[in-house]
Amino acid sequence: MSADEGTDSPAHPAHDPHEGLGARLNWLRAGVLGANDGIVSTAGLVVGVAGATDTKSTLLASGIAGLLAGSLSMASGEYVSVSTQRDTEIAALALERKELAEAPEEELEELVGLYRDKGLTENTARRVSEELTAHDALSAHAQTELGINPDSLANPWSAAIASFVAFSVGALLPLLAIVLPPREWRVPVTVVSVLIALVATGFISARLGRAAPGRAILRNVIGGALAMGITYLVGTLIGKVD
Repeated sequence: MSADEGTDSPAHPAHDPHEGLGARLNWLRAGVLGANDGIVSTAGLVVGVAGATDTKSTLLASGIAGLLAGSLSMASGEYVSVSTQRDTEIAALALERKELAEAPEEELEELVGLYRDKGLTENTARRVSEELTAHDALSAHAQTELGINPDSLANPWSAAIASFVAFSVGALLPLLAIVLPPREWRVPVTVVSVLIALVATGFISARLGRAAPGRAILRNVIGGALAMGITYLVGTLIGKVD
């Protein structure tokens, strides 16, 4: 086997076995963080309302309103964001397609330079560039030059639905915790349930991001505790006004 042949494998990003796994882990981590947002925001809302009133119907109405408002807001925001990303990717691909049609030789030399910059020898870079260009020139340039896979563009609807579901699942915990227990246990049960859930989401998000879980858990718990404590205090003060 020649030196050139032994360096072919790094030049095929489309077949990287870690690419699909990394994308799935990113989606999973985004789902965990979306659920975390649902937990904290809804917990802060219902605990704040509980500080002002202990009427179950009011707590239920506020919790459902918070769940729907939050999940729909997350979904619409994600749809707009990913749609913008997709539009940018499509425009970049259109420009790349135009450049390939108008100046194929210059584009080939550009691809050779990119692979040479990645550490391939001149001969290997040229051989890989020519073979990939012959196979699918647009895909070769898009993935190497732009970091875009033309066959796997961002899907705004998938992102919006995932955000809606993740937030809703997270929001269900504090909503159920505040309305199911007896009146005197509502706030304590909600606080304990939420803090336990935040420990779990902090641990999972840290592990998915290959970070130490201790700090992530601590940040999660402190943030959630502050949100519930502040909103409960405000709700109690507002309740006393009546």
